[in-house]
Amino acid sequence: MSRSFEFTRRDFLNMSVASALGVSYSGWISRLARADAKTRQRSCILLWMTGGPSQMDTFDLKPGHKNGGPYKEIETAVPGIKISEHLPGVAKHMREMAIIRSMTSKEGDHGQATHMLLTGYREQEAVRYPELGSIISKELGKADNELPNFVSISPFRFSNAGAGFLGPQYSPLVVTGDSDNPQARANMSVENLLPASGRDLKSLQSRFELLDFVQNEFSAKYKGESSTAHKANYERAVRMVKSQAKSAFKLEDEPAALRDAYGRNRFGQGCLLARRLVERDVPFVEVTLAGQQSNWDTHLNNFDLVKGLSEQLDPAWSTLMTDLKERGLLDTTLIVWMGEFGRTPTINPQNGRDHFPVAWSTVLAGGGIKGGQTLGNTGASGMQVEERPVAVPEFLATICGALGIDHTKENITEEGRPIPIVDRGAKPIAELISSKNG
Repeated sequence: MSRSFEFTRRDFLNMSVASALGVSYSGWISRLARADAKTRQRSCILLWMTGGPSQMDTFDLKPGHKNGGPYKEIETAVPGIKISEHLPGVAKHMREMAIIRSMTSKEGDHGQATHMLLTGYREQEAVRYPELGSIISKELGKADNELPNFVSISPFRFSNAGAGFLGPQYSPLVVTGDSDNPQARANMSVENLLPASGRDLKSLQSRFELLDFVQNEFSAKYKGESSTAHKANYERAVRMVKSQAKSAFKLEDEPAALRDAYGRNRFGQGCLLARRLVERDVPFVEVTLAGQQSNWDTHLNNFDLVKGLSEQLDPAWSTLMTDLKERGLLDTTLIVWMGEFGRTPTINPQNGRDHFPVAWSTVLAGGGIKGGQTLGNTGASGMQVEERPVAVPEFLATICGALGIDHTKENITEEGRPIPIVDRGAKPIAELISSKNG
């Protein structure tokens, strides 16, 4: 028999005091998390691997073959599924993960492939296609959210599709992690939205009211798409300033041990920030593992570079999974791991791997996904998909399915042209979608 659980402030206080005295309330906490999960909106965290990660050295190793490279496979939490030895933390969460080893496309250029993976469409001048984050923020976001519905952390890509024809109100808030202010850099904060030195949020309220008046007067006099978008962006910025009081970006509020577990680097702290944001009902957060000096475009020295990148990826991703699960958020949060394509199975003379869109891997984890499985097969050599090819639109339709979004829904361009969220004909991969989604 199902029963709703309502907890008062006194209940939580009593639980906190009891916990301090050594009394466990873990059963109540998990029941509360499950009850809350039934009403929580769904969210998506995209872990974007700029440059195209080598499937041969992460999730589709070929031990014993000349293409295999020096890495060893390790067992995961699911018997029979093996991944790279440099991803031991991720391996422990395989029951909540599905590896797609048979992704395939025709886009071998960084820019074109990035656009394809983020929008589902080939780039063209006639239509400005919106990217995944903008689409999901439109479908799952709330207009009155104090925080933006799409946040991009440390973005470093070879192409930026942006909100496209959906308009700037669906563009991401970008958190670069770059700052001359050590405190802002440590907290992944948005420095230009912090109050000016010597001013608190209360003193800014009169300025907000004045700006509201000017904005409304302008919008009433000059009606149109651009003024509407400007007003939406202004309101979002004001909400963002005010939301600093709620400490969304104050990572020092987290235990030092947890920050250490995520990794004291931009990607690790970005994943921690992503958890804090979905906890506050942000529907889409993107965290990029790349930088000006190092990314997954490993034409040279592939194995040392992938090892180093994996050592940042593994603790951050595995801690994110644990953190979300312990807070009752994993069932409603989909995690997507991908780059724009894979790397060649063959190893070039520079001990690197080149662009390879023919057969490569992505991973889906958490909410909406039936974990503990792999899909597809690239054979002994990894040179081609031998079983269950998955095209990009099919993959994006699966993401939509896991999030409860109708991928056939059409948005209208500026010219009045209907464009479906995912290209017509694509269907979600049924065997990957959790039955809980129904």
